[in-house]
Amino acid sequence: MFDAVRTTVFDPQVHDAQTPLGYLHSVESGAAVDGPGMRFVFFLSGCLFRCQYCHNPDTWKLHGGREVTLDQALDEIRPYAGFLKFAGGVTLSGGEPLVQAAFAGRLLARLKDELGLHTALDTQGFLHAEVDDEWFRPVDLVLLDVKHIDPERYHLITGQPLQPTLDFALRLVRLNKPMWIRYVLVPGLTDGEADILKLADFAAGLGPLVERVEVLPFHQMGAHKWQALNHPYPLAATPTPSPEQTQAARALFASRGLAVS
Repeated sequence: MFDAVRTTVFDPQVHDAQTPLGYLHSVESGAAVDGPGMRFVFFLSGCLFRCQYCHNPDTWKLHGGREVTLDQALDEIRPYAGFLKFAGGVTLSGGEPLVQAAFAGRLLARLKDELGLHTALDTQGFLHAEVDDEWFRPVDLVLLDVKHIDPERYHLITGQPLQPTLDFALRLVRLNKPMWIRYVLVPGLTDGEADILKLADFAAGLGPLVERVEVLPFHQMGAHKWQALNHPYPLAATPTPSPEQTQAARALFASRGLAVS
């Protein structure tokens, strides 16, 4: 369906450890679904995954975003920093922020150390092995997107292996980092009861650092982007799950003692 996806994306000219440049797809100043409270969200460009239900395929290409320095990125959030300190915080999303690890890490550190903001990282964790433990110091919360618990289905959905994401979850436990598990419910693709219960068991086994599981109903709001990019959209005929289907999935996670939203 897609061209082969390279597993190495780091360009030393982009990711110089001292003066990294970043590529932003967009920002959102009043997000209410990307972490606790009201969030300012940096959507970074670049992603190695090709998820069948991706609603932002326009973020896949690293250089598809606008180039910014760290100072320029900080300037975008400064007008909101006083409000965000009490109302919520800032989230790095994408795309996949770890594709731009040097830029994202430095940005997180400055958001925490200079502005004193709560920080969240929205990631599938695939590239976590590319960064050391210190990289995660300024991260207050990880929104961990787990696409599926079955390795074959995971690869079918994403084009990438599952194990790095599971390893990342275990690493977050070692680092004592709180996390929210995010799961997109797609009829016929991710709604199998046995699979959901298996993921619920894995999440419950991570302990109290899993603060909640978010079950996110699949939607068609990104379909027009696939069309604009001339990509065949594999889920064009897939319906949004009904409220009853969504509630049933949430109940399965809750049956393992997990807080669910």
